[in-house]
Amino acid sequence: MTDKELIDQLVSDYQALKKEIHQVIIGQDEVVDQVLIAIFSRAHCLLVGVPGLAKTLLVNTIAQTLGLSFNRIQFTPDLMPSDIVGSEILDETKQFKFIKGPIFSNLILADEINRTPPKTQAALLEAMQERSVTAAGNTYTLPAPFFVLATQNPIEQEGTYPLPEAQLDRFMFNIWVDYPSYQEELEIVKSSTGDRKVSLKNVLTETQILAYQDLIRRIPVAENVLEYAVTLVAKTRHNNPLAPEITKNFITWGAGPRASQNLIIGAKCHAALNGKYSPDIEDVKAVAKAILRHRLVRNYRAEAEGYSMDRIIESLL
Repeated sequence: MTDKELIDQLVSDYQALKKEIHQVIIGQDEVVDQVLIAIFSRAHCLLVGVPGLAKTLLVNTIAQTLGLSFNRIQFTPDLMPSDIVGSEILDETKQFKFIKGPIFSNLILADEINRTPPKTQAALLEAMQERSVTAAGNTYTLPAPFFVLATQNPIEQEGTYPLPEAQLDRFMFNIWVDYPSYQEELEIVKSSTGDRKVSLKNVLTETQILAYQDLIRRIPVAENVLEYAVTLVAKTRHNNPLAPEITKNFITWGAGPRASQNLIIGAKCHAALNGKYSPDIEDVKAVAKAILRHRLVRNYRAEAEGYSMDRIIESLL
């Protein structure tokens, strides 16, 4: 099958996947799109929203439709790194044996990731970047495909540990999950308070997902699109000659090169899912907010004058 035919097949599978997910998840179109872009881009994402917006249900539903092995890790203040990675035990033959932790799964839901101390959060760092874990001097490869979908509650800050910048940078997307519209909420209440049961079908297999991930990497990108993405990221750094006034006034730290890489991979995937064979500048713009919002650090002046991160990014676009 040629790459062109494979993109057409991806579009059809993507529509079937969304149809299946929307049997359970009502609305949240943009959130579903961004999570699927992250999955096909071989990346991780962070879902931020107040409690009760079905963040956990969304991840559960996606795991079922993708036919992947799935583990949920509930992050709490007393969670230890060995509770994620696994630990060595002495077996009956007096030999040390490694018992794999829940991280050895295709899809990991890191629920309320900011509720655990940095030492435990760091246990995810190697897994997310290298797709392997090291325990007792041995390195173990994680199954492929491998994704971390983490959730975070933005309002309750007591007893939480903000994610370090190095860890935030490992997430391709920071997805803001908003309240449903009035009509969507009516639908949610109707469907969730009756006795309706939904049985989800597997739409894709592991092999197909890996093939689509490879396909996204092979999609060609025009030079002007590459330049636009790199220029956009350069504009976020206040000591860069390209930085506009809004950056100099309101941003302390800009985004690193990983943001430029993610903008291009995200744009490739956004284009492919919309049936295009190569991304354009509009595809970069479509993924820019979710890629940049957790990589920029606003200063006190921005907060005092009410400049939200999204407003700053819109000005840069």
